Amino acid sequence: MNVLFHTLISHADPAQVPGLARFFKTGPGQYGEGDVFLGIKVPVTRQVVKACWSEVSPEHLEECMTSEYHEVRLAALLTLVEIFSHPGKWSAAGSCFGDDASPERILSIKRYCIDFYLSHTDRINNWDLVDLSSYPLLGQWLLPQKDRSLLYHLARDGRTLWEQRIGIVSTMTFVRHGQLDDTFAISDILLHHPHDLIHKAVGWLLREAGKRDKDALKAFLTPRISTMPRTMLRYAIEKFPPEERSKYMKM
Repeated sequence: MNVLFHTLISHADPAQVPGLARFFKTGPGQYGEGDVFLGIKVPVTRQVVKACWSEVSPEHLEECMTSEYHEVRLAALLTLVEIFSHPGKWSAAGSCFGDDASPERILSIKRYCIDFYLSHTDRINNWDLVDLSSYPLLGQWLLPQKDRSLLYHLARDGRTLWEQRIGIVSTMTFVRHGQLDDTFAISDILLHHPHDLIHKAVGWLLREAGKRDKDALKAFLTPRISTMPRTMLRYAIEKFPPEERSKYMKM
């Protein structure tokens, strides 16, 4: 039995569905058009994942990731984050990863998580699914690596809005470790993107980078300020003093 799926289903609340459908813009022509909800809030989904992630097999993870239900796909992604973060505790890993605690086994499980994630980006189709999974997975995987071209490829050539958002949001891990260059570089790639959800994501990451190095953020903004989207700028300077925010918005 797929314990993750069946436990989550037991928490379905139809009364919550209309509100979630509106919040995630599932109407005709909206960015989440056609998505289906069970009516489960994120804290409940997290509780379910925490209780049973280690018992979820690769087959059950696949079943959940391809579900029509938004919350089930979110649970699959949060489970993947748990597996990636605690590979030695994944009791349902299966024999394909071996049964020892060797560094090779740990690495193979982590690589499985990344490969699984990248092969299912077509199922990651709303901002919450991106934001709760991309940087704990891709960002963490790429943190010790110098070659982060994957994120640049996603930002520049992503097949969907969501793949492009993965490209920028994944850099949150780097920002938290004081590595800001990739955030600025990928922000530059997405500077003139047409969608508001990318403007918000880029602005958010720029703001976080600015918390670590305000001068670096100002150096990024100054030559671009006259052409960057207003929403992106507003998010980026949110932590500036009021007078300084006003000055930048007028520019």
